[in-house]
Amino acid sequence: MRTTIRVLFVCGQNTARSQMAEAFLNSLGEGRFEAESAGLEAGPGINPLAAAVMKEIGLDISGNTVKKVFDLYVAGKTYHYVVAVCDKAKADKCPIFPGMLVERLDWPFDDPAALEGSEEEKLEGARRIRDLILGKVKEFIQFANEKSVNS
Repeated sequence: MRTTIRVLFVCGQNTARSQMAEAFLNSLGEGRFEAESAGLEAGPGINPLAAAVMKEIGLDISGNTVKKVFDLYVAGKTYHYVVAVCDKAKADKCPIFPGMLVERLDWPFDDPAALEGSEEEKLEGARRIRDLILGKVKEFIQFANEKSVNS
């Protein structure tokens, strides 16, 4: 019987990048993965750009709640992987989770909240970020599956 691989995606406020990564892994992981997401701080709610571009591809994150990483840490949650999807300065503030942590990964992506320009330009930027995250999640699924087969 294969173990479910528990993954935590972390970003600054848990409003966009980590939420997108969580949705992709839970959707594409075929039950092999259990993903959660959290922020170093809890933001005010899901970023509307992130919600819009995810809805375009059939994943609705608009009703998700934002969580703080330290609340998960205090609750004693354990993960096989903790993936920071924010810049290195913020990623370095992530706590080290006790227990089953196998590996910490850093996937720095631009923050959709920092996008500038017209509404269409911001949507294009958010789509680009979404697609980059999707690509990394697909790579991760392959990596994790190969690693568990070779273990």
